[in-house]
Amino acid sequence: MWTPGPRAAFGAAERGWSSARRGVLSLSIMGFRHFLSRCLSWSRILAIFFLPFISSGLASPSKLRETVPSQTAHPPEPRYNWSHLTPLELKNRSVGLGTGSTVTGHAHFTLNGHKFRIFGGSIHYFRVPREYWRDRLLKLKACGLNTVTTYIPWNLHEPERGKFEFSGNLDLEAFVLMAWEMGLWVILRPGPYICAEIDLGGLPSWLLQDYKSRMRTTDKGFVEAVDRYFDHLVPRMAPLQYRQGGPVIAFQVENEYGAFNMDKHYMPYLQEALLKRGVVELLLTSDVPTELPKGYIKGVLATINMRKYFKDIPKRLYRVQGNKPILIMEYWIGWFDCWGLGPHQFTNVRDVERTVSQFIKYNISFNAYMFHGGTNFGFMNGAVLNGIHRSVVTSYDYDAALTEAGDYTEKYFILRKILGSISEIPLPPLPDPTPKSVYPDVSLFHYLPLWEVLQYLHAPVKMSVPVSMENLPINNGSGQSFGLILYETPICSGGCLHAHAEDMAQVFLNDSVLGILNENIRNVHIPAFKGCQPLRILVENQGRLVFRQKMLYERKGLTDSVSLNKVTLKGYTIYSLDMKMDFFDRLRSATWRPITGSYEGPAFYRGTLRAGPSPKDTFLSLPDWNYGFVFINGRNLGRYWSIGPQKTLYLPGVWLHPEDNEIIVFEKIMNGLFIRFTDEPKL
Repeated sequence: MWTPGPRAAFGAAERGWSSARRGVLSLSIMGFRHFLSRCLSWSRILAIFFLPFISSGLASPSKLRETVPSQTAHPPEPRYNWSHLTPLELKNRSVGLGTGSTVTGHAHFTLNGHKFRIFGGSIHYFRVPREYWRDRLLKLKACGLNTVTTYIPWNLHEPERGKFEFSGNLDLEAFVLMAWEMGLWVILRPGPYICAEIDLGGLPSWLLQDYKSRMRTTDKGFVEAVDRYFDHLVPRMAPLQYRQGGPVIAFQVENEYGAFNMDKHYMPYLQEALLKRGVVELLLTSDVPTELPKGYIKGVLATINMRKYFKDIPKRLYRVQGNKPILIMEYWIGWFDCWGLGPHQFTNVRDVERTVSQFIKYNISFNAYMFHGGTNFGFMNGAVLNGIHRSVVTSYDYDAALTEAGDYTEKYFILRKILGSISEIPLPPLPDPTPKSVYPDVSLFHYLPLWEVLQYLHAPVKMSVPVSMENLPINNGSGQSFGLILYETPICSGGCLHAHAEDMAQVFLNDSVLGILNENIRNVHIPAFKGCQPLRILVENQGRLVFRQKMLYERKGLTDSVSLNKVTLKGYTIYSLDMKMDFFDRLRSATWRPITGSYEGPAFYRGTLRAGPSPKDTFLSLPDWNYGFVFINGRNLGRYWSIGPQKTLYLPGVWLHPEDNEIIVFEKIMNGLFIRFTDEPKL
């Protein structure tokens, strides 16, 4: 994804397998196909899918100035039936995804020597509960699409320096193999930077520990970190490639570098980093049209990201790379939301219908971003600059073809109608919708003020001066990536407190709220008091910026010294509130207080959701609550905030236990009384 700057020129706002499988992975991909053909015979039925037939792409170079595909429609072609060119059926794989042209000079994609078009849709495996991957992929195929694309988030896969996570919801290989089993091709977008409206654009926050290092350049410290990551990531991707019997037909080199453009050697370095580790399939870049030349690498296919098709797109691409087929790598079918920034983003369905029809008419390949957006569970969300720092909301619904919860939308049926009209055989039947439930209201009868919870956190750090989250000496030296951080220091007088807090801080004298600090507020008045009291500053990372050079400075917490009446304060006790699952395990042993009314200040509230014997998906809302996070059985559903536009949080039924489920709400300001449930979101 791409956020501020030239996107405005296009009318866009700033954005944004089990143990058995492990045994299977020791086989070759081709061996795995044989395994599935014997054990999962139904998968061959699902493997019928449709790759469109094209006969023209760009005009020949000599005629480009007179005629371009965006201006002249091509003669109607026979409807396509390429069910023999699916990952399961295509056994002779001599040539992967490539480019070619007709005798008249019209460029097109080829796959194993056959003309080919990419009809893709983006699904981010890390934003969808693993139990629902199959449902979302089946719906993508039933829509008439033949390719799934996904970003790969470095910050989630290497949360601590040298500690790699590729299990559970981060099992990239399982997601790709599931797509392969269903007859879908895959395009991987491994970054290292991905944007995707995820914290720091997918870069791990521990990169910010080095104040001299420059991310997204050939700076020694950065590329060494990239190389170590690629040493772990690429060996997982390489066996999944087309020429090894897998479904991966292309890889993207970084993402939208034309808008960053700080080092001309950086993109070629990444290209070589992929090649020397065994990537052999087609490489591509993606940029918005105006920054295409700055992100292009010679010999790598340039693709375009955009909201609407413009007639000068073929000319822009031709000037950069000559006569190559057009791929709209990100066709923005919708947009993302930010807290406090207007209503939920909607894209006119007729505009989508018109644009996709143009792609079909002019023989253009495209990838719908997003086909299914999913959810920014936990602290995953990033932020953008729109005058001020704006956090991306928890929902990544994106007004996509499938909703955040995987339900069909009008856009889905429009896409299916268009793609079905050019298919020679019927599209697969529609999977059933995921059932929803409306549970009874849940009252939260017990609470714990934050100050009584500190004993259940990991041991605090003692330091002379405050440090940012990223430089907190925890997590094997990798600092703290997400959540909140609490600074305590004793003071013995009132006056003017001055501090730099990122992103938002609440200031307390003992447990009394005094004020807030943020990017625009640096001072808080402390009234006179007797004796000495603990000054407490609770700072929340609301999401690091996802775009532009300001990313380089996105450290969170207290980012400078703190002074009281211009005297620097020293001697801090610092608590990390990253709120991981083990914290909630410890919290269950606490003695909770009964709620007798409203409590002002940060606190945890507990209740029980009785889901019955067969839990289903639902949405929850928090009437009269203000700002905080909801945890179900220790899983962080994400942030809620009364300023909107998001009004409900998605609760996947697969995360619920039969019968009783623990709900814990961390409210920062003042609590409400109950949680309400609905079977549809309120946006």
